[in-house]
Amino acid sequence: MKPTDILKTEHRVIEQVLNCLEAIANLAIRDGRIDTADALQAIEFFQRFADQCHHGKEEHHLFLWLESRGMPRDGGPTGIMFYEHEQGRLHIRGMKDAIENSNHGQTEALKVFAQHAHAYINLLREHIQKEDHCLFAMADNAMTEADRQAMLQAFAHVEKEDIGAGVHEHYLQIAETLAQKYNVPKAEIDPHALQCGCHHA
Repeated sequence: MKPTDILKTEHRVIEQVLNCLEAIANLAIRDGRIDTADALQAIEFFQRFADQCHHGKEEHHLFLWLESRGMPRDGGPTGIMFYEHEQGRLHIRGMKDAIENSNHGQTEALKVFAQHAHAYINLLREHIQKEDHCLFAMADNAMTEADRQAMLQAFAHVEKEDIGAGVHEHYLQIAETLAQKYNVPKAEIDPHALQCGCHHA
């Protein structure tokens, strides 16, 4: 199991919830209403699973390792990835603020929510493609077996210490529940890769 296999598997789950968010945003535009609970649950998934857990593994471990092997951040691939992570966080905050404003009766808030949601969806879909087909290949080619084992240990530390036991599984369940409600196909993933991400010792 390569560390990038774990990240790619998490990408598939993130894409599944992006599809759910897209359905929620489209309904907000079409019907002029939003299921606040579902929208907030999707946002929570992106904050905790996609950003804190998944991006945490990338930013604090994989990207820094690549930079320690000579990849420049300024003008380089990791710099672009860091920047796009920050852009995603801005859109998440925009979605949360829009939901709050919608709850207070601001009529334009749903349009703002949908704008941030669609921008976030497009950003992450393109971002994931860059990582899956470019950055991760660079990492795979550069890593020795010792490097891979050390990175797996680092990823396990994120799951256990930074995120907490059982949290990863909780957000996988949210991804499944939203997919069922919005008729989004479930991601085809290797369960072993997610298991390694959660429990690798």
